[in-house]
Amino acid sequence: MLEQLNLWYKRKFSDPASATLLVMVVVAFTVLIFWGAMLAPVLVAIVIAYVLEWPVNKLDKWGMGRTWAVSLVLLLFISLTILCLVALVPVVWQQGVNLLTEMPLIWSKAQAWLLTLPDAYPGLLAKQDIDNTLAGVNDRVVGLGKDLLSASLSSIVSLVALMIYFILVPLMVFFILKDRRELLINIAGIMPKDRRLLKQVGREMNVQIVNYIRGKVMEILIVGTVSTITFAFMDLRYSLLLGVLVGFSVLIPYIGAAVVTFPVAAVALFQWGLTPDFWYLMIAYGVIQALDGNLLVPLLFSEAVSLHPVYIIIAVLFFGGLWGFWGVFFAIPLATLVKAVFKAWTENSLPRAVQESV
Repeated sequence: MLEQLNLWYKRKFSDPASATLLVMVVVAFTVLIFWGAMLAPVLVAIVIAYVLEWPVNKLDKWGMGRTWAVSLVLLLFISLTILCLVALVPVVWQQGVNLLTEMPLIWSKAQAWLLTLPDAYPGLLAKQDIDNTLAGVNDRVVGLGKDLLSASLSSIVSLVALMIYFILVPLMVFFILKDRRELLINIAGIMPKDRRLLKQVGREMNVQIVNYIRGKVMEILIVGTVSTITFAFMDLRYSLLLGVLVGFSVLIPYIGAAVVTFPVAAVALFQWGLTPDFWYLMIAYGVIQALDGNLLVPLLFSEAVSLHPVYIIIAVLFFGGLWGFWGVFFAIPLATLVKAVFKAWTENSLPRAVQESV
């Protein structure tokens, strides 16, 4: 047993490249776990710079010059972001406020419907069980209201920090893109010389992450637009708000689609009741989800990394538990990184002469 452990240790850790890879991964995760919240603007700037590097590089190769290319691409990115915010946020915000205003009425109708279930199914449900369930939910709603009030009072500080980030992040993106080569040279100077496996992981991650980001942006736009048009065509209230929710739900595979089904069904049920219109809408929504999962995702992500659904769910739960929303947002890229690291680490082997001497 000890010989096997010794053999495994020499195979995995005697190679300097393997040791370097392990140390860098441990250091990176340690920094993210303990200082991730503090470094959030820096991480966001790095991600945005990574996404914008491709058009900047193209314009630079066409002779524009890197500084002018960075300025133009960043200006276009900021302009499009502001345009989307100005066009969508007011409407979505108003629909969200209207929906929250109607939530007490929706909940009262839901309670009235739930209280009819014991009479409709006397052998399955007891009135006491329904009363206990409703009492627990009402208590939870009261607690949620208090939490929202506390969050609204503390959000003033968060709003000030967000305004500062809106200034700092574009500045960091500009300098990261403009001085990319110098920054990479400086980083390489403080890293170990034997970084063969790090380069292997970097090359694999670069291809997969580019495909993932490109495909995910297109999926959000397509699913969100189709959902909004479908909801508006069927005269569903809050169609834009629900369409945006459905579009962004694709960021969290499987879990996002399941969660966003509840508000869609609740609004449709409140508006139409258990009428044919309700079922038509749910069928249309189911068709959108089926086409997304069985046609759009394979088409957009044919070159991206394929992860088993179980691994995706574990990644969402694990990284979401560590870093909240951003952990969920970057769950698949982080899972892809873990997969690439393990692949490079397990495929790496010592030279034959070293293995024979073990």
